[in-house]
Amino acid sequence: MAYPLTASSLDKTALRAEPLAALFALIESHVKEKRYPGCQIALAHDGQLVLDKSFGMARIGQGHAADTEAVPARSDSLWLLYSNTKVIVATALWKLHEQGRLRFTDKVTDYLPEFGRHSKEAITLFQVITHQGGFPDRDVPSSVWHDHAQVRQAVCDFSLQWPPGSRIQYHGLSAHWVLAMVIEAVTGRDFRAYITDTILRPLGLENDLFVGLPEAQQSRMTYLYEPAATELQQQLREESTSTTWQRAGVPGGGAYGTARGMVALYQMMLQGGRLNGVQLVSPRTLAYAIQNHTGDRVDEFMGMPMHRGLGPHLRGHSVGIRGLGSLASPRTFGHGGVGTSYCWADPDSGVSFAYITNSRVPDPWHSLRLDQVSNLVHAAL
Repeated sequence: MAYPLTASSLDKTALRAEPLAALFALIESHVKEKRYPGCQIALAHDGQLVLDKSFGMARIGQGHAADTEAVPARSDSLWLLYSNTKVIVATALWKLHEQGRLRFTDKVTDYLPEFGRHSKEAITLFQVITHQGGFPDRDVPSSVWHDHAQVRQAVCDFSLQWPPGSRIQYHGLSAHWVLAMVIEAVTGRDFRAYITDTILRPLGLENDLFVGLPEAQQSRMTYLYEPAATELQQQLREESTSTTWQRAGVPGGGAYGTARGMVALYQMMLQGGRLNGVQLVSPRTLAYAIQNHTGDRVDEFMGMPMHRGLGPHLRGHSVGIRGLGSLASPRTFGHGGVGTSYCWADPDSGVSFAYITNSRVPDPWHSLRLDQVSNLVHAAL
């Protein structure tokens, strides 16, 4: 199926050229300084793709036995989305909620009875998706990813670190393993196949977003790097060579995709749940999911209020916010990927934006550049 957004250009919009030129220059300086080998950005406005631009290298082609060919970043390059994956998984849950097949107020044990082990019997889906479940550091070992019956048992064996609902603390991978197993329990299908068939293919995004990367698509994959001990050099990360990781579609952070794919997904949300001639979910469902459900409570991992929705988080009215840009409208919502990326949508302007790189860099530089990048886009609106 064809990509769902109509192609247009920046000069046909009212977006200011000067901040966007500064954005391009900033990214080019990052690549030149070897902050990251490559980058892809996309911007959509009112159902049209007006910017789709790639910078630098998808693969460096040096320093590792598996990294032998230098490959420029292209418009069809696939980037590891890390925790942007959480929004894709959330979209599937929104659809199941709208269909009456689950409710976010339900207990996890309504679908996974054995999840009640280790005093977890009262935890709700709402607590899990808003990072209040109480098991932020738990994970599923990669040795069982191939067998979802074993994944389910590993999830149900998670132990608590603090009483559910007593605090908010980002659950990097654990929460979405739980939610993926709930999707499988409700639908009777592998969560990866359900998301592809029910969310991505109807939206026309099956060639741009992958929860579980097929072998046939691996040639499009950018390699992922991280800063080496030598200043401003990059070294290959394991995700680049592990087919176990690539195929697993880890629901908290393992999807691959393009920037244009992410801005299209967010355009669906901006357009009341409709894209590609498909009403995926209703406007009421989106209004329920994309609102601040956690107020100004501080996320103890992030060190600030994150204004959690049921998937994305919102800008709100706090002085600062992670990733979305301090200049963002209070209704702006989105999510990021650890050390690499952020994607967001602004209901006030009709703009969705994605910024994805292929080096996992640490804070404080990571958060600083995210604010710079997003603020330049907001300044153009």
